[in-house]
Amino acid sequence: MVRVAILDDYQRVALAMADWSVLPADVRVDAFPEHLADERLLTQQLKDYDVVIGMRERTPMPRSLLEQLPNLKLLMTTGMGNASFDLAAATELGIIVSGTQGGGAGTAELTWGLILSVARNIPREEASLRQGGWQHTIGPSLSGKTLGIVGLGRIGTAMARIGLAFDMKVLAWSQNLTRDRADAAGAVYARKDELFSNADFVTIHYVLSDRSRGMVGGAEIGLMKPTAYLINTSRGPIVDEQALIQALQTRAIAGAALDVYNVEPLPVDHPFRRLDNTVVTPHLGYVTQDSYRGMFKDAVENIQSFLLGDPTRVINAAVLERPNLRKI
Repeated sequence: MVRVAILDDYQRVALAMADWSVLPADVRVDAFPEHLADERLLTQQLKDYDVVIGMRERTPMPRSLLEQLPNLKLLMTTGMGNASFDLAAATELGIIVSGTQGGGAGTAELTWGLILSVARNIPREEASLRQGGWQHTIGPSLSGKTLGIVGLGRIGTAMARIGLAFDMKVLAWSQNLTRDRADAAGAVYARKDELFSNADFVTIHYVLSDRSRGMVGGAEIGLMKPTAYLINTSRGPIVDEQALIQALQTRAIAGAALDVYNVEPLPVDHPFRRLDNTVVTPHLGYVTQDSYRGMFKDAVENIQSFLLGDPTRVINAAVLERPNLRKI
């Protein structure tokens, strides 16, 4: 029997998002909804599995864990890359690493939902209305305001287009951004300090790496207007969490809308859960029915190709790394 584990199936939907029945009869697929952060417990859970499918970066796969999974032959991430998978260790251990299609337009769409929610206090007003209240806050319009985009890739470019549709001025900065690239996206190229000083809404759309970790720290947050908002739907560690908490607690900025955190799931006693000038969501950016169907469809096809014994057919394997095939 070939055993397949799907990790962090929070909503218990993975088995309904693709036709797993097309796999051979001797393939058993198990989905685990509970997130296990304890490596010892995770090792016990996965030690008998030949294939492990990780939902994005919810569960890291470091060398210390991979070395304890002698049966693992195919490690898969939903999406086109995964910074929490130790690819070098997988290569040395002979584990094939593959990916699937990504999250589509969901992250940009959610980001605008967060911007509108934090600016217009939608969650607070909705909760108040349900309790008998009526109009307690006044928020800013988006029209005429300045949107600052940190990272002008695929998602950042989509953010720029929508910002222009809201009649906003759009500034953009990244470490390698050029004026021509900014112009092509309809944005104004700005230095990093200019963007943080002038933007009414700063939204982050950057890949997490050693270069971007802590990129938005106390210095950058300190440049922001007291009426400005910070939005992060990229990765939590890009922002200095403690610096942001302090700025929110002291009202140095107006608020923050966050979908990503240093530790996920977010601890129950975390300050972000209690601050009244935040809108917080549980990493929903890529979580749509369409993206899940695409990801798990590719996952099934990856397994089919893998079982045929031809690792070159595993979808997107080359996007990550393709180690030598470990025979099933």
